[in-house]
Amino acid sequence: MLTDDAIVEQLRQSNREFRELETSHHRLDLELNELQKRHVLTPEEELEKKRLQKEKLVKKDKLAELVRLHREQGLQPAAH
Repeated sequence: MLTDDAIVEQLRQSNREFRELETSHHRLDLELNELQKRHVLTPEEELEKKRLQKEKLVKKDKLAELVRLHREQGLQPAAH
């Protein structure tokens, strides 16, 4: 049975949606890190931070769903 890391690597190689989600998730992470470096955020920056966090979580959930689906497909018995 494949590990999650192996599944992620397979998906990076074969699944465009996975690669795009992963790239977007990473970009959101960088944006959040930049915001969090500031000691005080304006109300607008706080809202932006919350929006980025939500969007990042949605992407993470979708990535996890793709990994789960890939794992389940690998467990399906071959049709004869």
